[in-house]
Amino acid sequence: MRLEELETPALVVEKEAMERNMDKMTELLAGSKLKLRPHYKTHKSPWIAKMQLEKGAVGITCSKLSEAEDLADAGVENILIANQVVQPQKVKKLAALAGRCQLTVCVDQLNNIRDISREAVSAGTHVHCYVEMNIGMNRCGVDSFQECYELAKALEELPGVSYDGIQAYAGHLAHEYDTEKRERETAENEEYLKRLTAYLEERGISTKEVSGASTGTAYLKRNSGVYTEIQAGSYIFLDRSYGRLHLNLFEHALFVMATVISSHDSYFVIDAGVKSLCPDQDMPAVEGFDAVEVKINEEHMVFRGSHSYQVGDMVRVIPGHCCSTVNLYDEMYVVQNGRIIDKPAVTSRGKSQ
Repeated sequence: MRLEELETPALVVEKEAMERNMDKMTELLAGSKLKLRPHYKTHKSPWIAKMQLEKGAVGITCSKLSEAEDLADAGVENILIANQVVQPQKVKKLAALAGRCQLTVCVDQLNNIRDISREAVSAGTHVHCYVEMNIGMNRCGVDSFQECYELAKALEELPGVSYDGIQAYAGHLAHEYDTEKRERETAENEEYLKRLTAYLEERGISTKEVSGASTGTAYLKRNSGVYTEIQAGSYIFLDRSYGRLHLNLFEHALFVMATVISSHDSYFVIDAGVKSLCPDQDMPAVEGFDAVEVKINEEHMVFRGSHSYQVGDMVRVIPGHCCSTVNLYDEMYVVQNGRIIDKPAVTSRGKSQ
């Protein structure tokens, strides 16, 4: 089947471009102590997760327990849930899942640690934990060295759990278009984390891992001396939001194929809207077309500007945000040399529990 035979909208992955992006990340981290633990939320597909592991990733990061269960079902053996799991029924599932893989979860509350410990002991399993530090996102995470120490100490003392390191994700800098600000504040965060790990060490707590970073800051971590794991996800696909950072490291590998359904002198309309392309971080763009104005509705996008598109023409649309766009599809079409060679399922689509 050829690309032009697809019914649109359709999610398309350029296989060779995706593999080049994976290789570029490997090259970026080569010679450093950094390990790649890529984020599953970007593609939600075991087919790609296994490819990342084959290319040297030490494990897979995900956001939710249901995603971790999906990864374990696919045979992934080292999984990090970069989030808190607090509901009693979920904590019980978390403890059970730890019997099927090496499972790490983020924590920022003592009571949550006690709950995980109790359920792990009951299940006869062991849950690895990262204490999450708030380094600017003002979302989850503790706010002081002392709080981090108290949680790490509890993890070392309680049965069924262990302190394996620190979760330090600065997502607010991932899409910071001001390069100077992104680099300055990233460096400030790293100095803060160096002081934190020294503070813990002085009190008898050794930190094995400092995990975090993103596609937008991965290039800054190579010589940081504090981070040990990179949780980048979007690097395999890129999207318009990350593309506007002009990192010159990765290339667009993910597109939504759409069809022009109406054409006028000064604008044209395609058959994909917010139910096919998420504009939560940036507006999608037709590859090769510089629009004067873009309007997006549920099932339509209107691109205004001088053009030559005719009704029936197929266009490649660069998602504004690749992660949330992938979550709209049941499968992705893998393309090589203009031909569809595979159609892996997006098995974690909608797995948000």
